[in-house]
Amino acid sequence: MNGIIVGIIMALVGFLMTWKSEWIITNFGKLDWPEQHLGSDGGTRIFYKLLGVFLIILGFMTMTGLLGNIGRAVLPRYFSSLTA
Repeated sequence: MNGIIVGIIMALVGFLMTWKSEWIITNFGKLDWPEQHLGSDGGTRIFYKLLGVFLIILGFMTMTGLLGNIGRAVLPRYFSSLTA
């Protein structure tokens, strides 16, 4: 039940970041790295939209329990201390 609530919050924040990226840029300003690497003038906007979509995907994975399963399958390969 806890994962469902966290997943819904993550998906909602991701949706708002994707939908209201112009509001975020107006209130917090542009970011230097995305402007250099992701496009000519809309790099920050693209960055916020990609981050929002990523949060939506992570939110749905959290709701369905896939995030924990993938984490348990992938992370021990890189961190040997995580194996039980």
